[in-house]
Amino acid sequence: MNIDPILRSVVAVRSSIPEDAFTAETLGTVREGSGVVIRDNGLVLTIGYLITEAEEVWLTTQDGRVVPAHPLAYDQESGFGLVQALGVLNAPAVDFGDAAAARPGDPVVLADGIGEFVQANIVARQEFAGYWEYLLDEAIFTAPAHPAWGGAALIGADGKLLGIGSLRLQMSQDGEVADINMVVPIDLLPPILDDLLNRGQVNKPPRPWLGAFSAESNGGVVVMSVAEGGPAAEAGLRQGDIISEIRDEEVDGLADFYRKLWSSGPAGAEIPMRILRNGREAWLRVKSADRNSFLKKPQLQ
Repeated sequence: MNIDPILRSVVAVRSSIPEDAFTAETLGTVREGSGVVIRDNGLVLTIGYLITEAEEVWLTTQDGRVVPAHPLAYDQESGFGLVQALGVLNAPAVDFGDAAAARPGDPVVLADGIGEFVQANIVARQEFAGYWEYLLDEAIFTAPAHPAWGGAALIGADGKLLGIGSLRLQMSQDGEVADINMVVPIDLLPPILDDLLNRGQVNKPPRPWLGAFSAESNGGVVVMSVAEGGPAAEAGLRQGDIISEIRDEEVDGLADFYRKLWSSGPAGAEIPMRILRNGREAWLRVKSADRNSFLKKPQLQ
């Protein structure tokens, strides 16, 4: 595969976030990563955490030109973010590939916005549950890892876009630990793209959100921290609490916890849960919320 023409379509993304933004403390006020041009009018697909609550976004092309941009949308469920260039990028749109057909062992390239790329292979296709109330049914995992993964373009052997880089993780295999990248599959975008462009969000009721950062331990769900001012904090959920039941149903791991939470109704639904705290059981009722209601909305530049 000749990667050079494709690299032209991968741009660097830099965003500035107000200090009083809800995500400023956890994600920072200056965020840098990459994005890929998906329409000839300068529409850029990136990973959403780069542009959440951004007041300014700048795109840098492979030839060094800096172009202002506007954050259009961030889809909480997929993790994708959309940015519209407000100037000419002179970069062709990359065609979408078929991520569902990608298999472990397939050769791929993960490319960032400054021209660096890693020749890698898909090492797994499996469920991924993130600590920030995030779940993908089938994420793509690649190795070796790209050191600048956020928003990087995953390109298949046919030169088409298979996904967008999200995380750097570690995988243990045969007693050895290897760095890998988690990639959001591109197949999640077409069903929601029109909604994101026309409405800034998917046209359906928002999921209930707790504002709890959790990890899985021996099949249980352990609260690592809670978002200040969020529903979990207001209800008294604390660091170290173990969530054992939700709506009278036993919780079996992080993914199961999220699925039970999201099936409880739309944002605003009251979520009863049983917790274990300092060896004692207790019940809490958390009035969930729409996560987007806590975030600053982009202003047209």
